[in-house]
Amino acid sequence: MTLAPGLRSKLLIMVEREDTAQKIGSGDVPVLATPRLLALAEQATVQALGQALAPGETSVGTRIELEHLAASPVGAHVQIGVELTKVDGRRLTFAFQARDKHAVVARGTIERIVVDRDRFLARATR
Repeated sequence: MTLAPGLRSKLLIMVEREDTAQKIGSGDVPVLATPRLLALAEQATVQALGQALAPGETSVGTRIELEHLAASPVGAHVQIGVELTKVDGRRLTFAFQARDKHAVVARGTIERIVVDRDRFLARATR
């Protein structure tokens, strides 16, 4: 594995009813749910790592810091961008930011650890 800071990825979504706090159960308003936003940010980190990991390796999330700053209603387009900012052995730190056409709606960091997929699954299923 030869990962270095600067690795990036972006996702663009349109908020749909299935993405809302009301639908997910994290609130009772029809806006982008914080858990959904987090899942999208994590998806972007996995996408960024894409072909960068060695065969047999994967990454798992271990720590998240998220500030959800503004509501995004159904129909809003939200872009989630991530950047690998720190590599400490197997520990990877990503910064992320989510924006709509008006403002930053969320930002934070996601930490992932690179693991051997087979060993990880063997430990998880015992």
